[in-house]
Amino acid sequence: MKWLIGLGALLALLMVGVAAPAGAQGAAELKVGDKAPEFKLVGTDGKTYSLKEFAGKSAVVLAWYPKALTRGCTLECKSLRDAKDELAKYKVAYFGASVDPVDLNKQFITENSLNFTLLSDPDKAYAKTVGVLNAERGVANRWTFIIDDKGVIRDIIKTVNPPTHGADLVARLEALGIPKK
Repeated sequence: MKWLIGLGALLALLMVGVAAPAGAQGAAELKVGDKAPEFKLVGTDGKTYSLKEFAGKSAVVLAWYPKALTRGCTLECKSLRDAKDELAKYKVAYFGASVDPVDLNKQFITENSLNFTLLSDPDKAYAKTVGVLNAERGVANRWTFIIDDKGVIRDIIKTVNPPTHGADLVARLEALGIPKK
């Protein structure tokens, strides 16, 4: 009987040791300096966007948000909307991105007069690839990826403040030395 208790404790320790942390995807987490994986995502403007189309031309910002038409995501996207003039000074294509369907993102744009394209990843494949998918909640984490014109991840902002994200992003682009137009 004593060995059974010992075996149970050993199994419990092994299970704790191999358990994945909450929200983990099983893929290696991307880091600053890594090459960004290629994507093909449909935008609210009906176009399909890919990372390679910006190669050698501009940096790319993917501002992931959890769910269209929710309070925090609305604040974040309105902040990006309001920072349009400052963001336009940089050689950067910026997008909101979520796992929401295109139709919901179109509604989000209309209801909030957003002036930039939202990308949809409804099958969650790219969100999983870049490690932004929160598997427990089935939505993207509120992270922003800044990718340079060579396809290298220059920054991953994991502590986004929704009401100031537009201004914070402008400051981050400046600090990273992203070229201006």
